[in-house]
Order: sequence, then structure tokens, then C-alpha cells
Amino acid sequence: MLQIENTLISLDIFEKKFVCNLGACKGACCAEGDSGAPLGADELSILEQIYPEVKNYMTPKGIDTVEKIGTWTVDFEGDKVTPLNDTQECAYTYFGEKGIVLCAIEKAFLEGKITFQKPISCHLYPIRIKKLSEYDAVNYESNKLCMPARIQGETLGVPLYKFVKNPLIRKYGKDWYDQLEIAANELKDYKRED
Repeated sequence: MLQIENTLISLDIFEKKFVCNLGACKGACCAEGDSGAPLGADELSILEQIYPEVKNYMTPKGIDTVEKIGTWTVDFEGDKVTPLNDTQECAYTYFGEKGIVLCAIEKAFLEGKITFQKPISCHLYPIRIKKLSEYDAVNYESNKLCMPARIQGETLGVPLYKFVKNPLIRKYGKDWYDQLEIAANELKDYKRED
């Protein structure tokens, strides 16, 4: 682990290669799972506010789910998360070309209807952040769904921290990310010396 400010960062963030390959995975991270996307306390009211705009991009099933459950829910571990349809996909999804599962929140954002891009946990994925007493633990969540992204990342030689640069800056700021890049370069130099 490496510490930057109030974060403890897994070395996997530097070492693993990753580039999403939606053509291969079809957006499986938004469509398969036993819980919705983790939400920060500040995101709960945002989802309530933006729902009328986002609703225009959602599937009828997703709209039905939100109308019944609410714009967010509490999962089996007691975490606040996005609601899931009974078919396991996030309620805030829609199906794009070739059956790719996409985010209705992000579509509304890209079309200028809202200023919130999507929950930060979705934007950062496959990075997961766990709140500790004094620190955020920044970890890589490896799963079989993202095998195409790992293969594409290896092929293109893109480290995970570079793939999620914009979401990391959104979460922690540009100064923090600059420190992360310095640490990544130092780790590279250290490995070369070994």
C-alpha cells in the first residue's frame, strides 16, 4: 500500500492494466450483481433531484423499479446503493446498440440535461473505495466480468490509474492525482533498479 494524503492506495492500482471493452463485456458491471452501485451521502439527494430528467432515458422496467423502491435503497450489507431491477441490472440503465448496457444518468449528463455525471463509484469502477476511520482505502476489484478490460489493458499497456484518471481527479482533485503519478513513476524506477 502507498499513502497519499488521507488515502491508502493498493499497488494493484499501479500494476494492473485495464481499459474497458464494452463491445466484449456488454456493460456487464451495470447488469450483473447482487447489489447496486455504492452511493455517497451527498449523492442521495442528487439522485432524487435529477430523477425527473434521467427518467427520460431509462427503461420502463427501471422506471417501475425506482417508482416502487425509490431513487436509492439500502442493500443487504446496510450500504446505500442504486436500486436493481429484478433482472439484476441497475435501474438507471438502458440498452444501447448491440445490447450494450449503458447509464441513463450519464446519457442525461452528456446531453446537457443534468450536471451530475454519474455516481462516483460507477465512474471509478473497477476501483472501490472503502472508508476507514482516518483514511480511504483505494483498491482494485478484480472480477471475471472485466476479463476483456484486463486483456485490452494489457494489449494497450494502460495502467489502471491512468484509465481512471478523470474519476480519480473528480474524487480527490488534481493535486492528489499529480502526487499519484509521481508515486507511479517512482515505483517504475524502483522496479527497474531491482
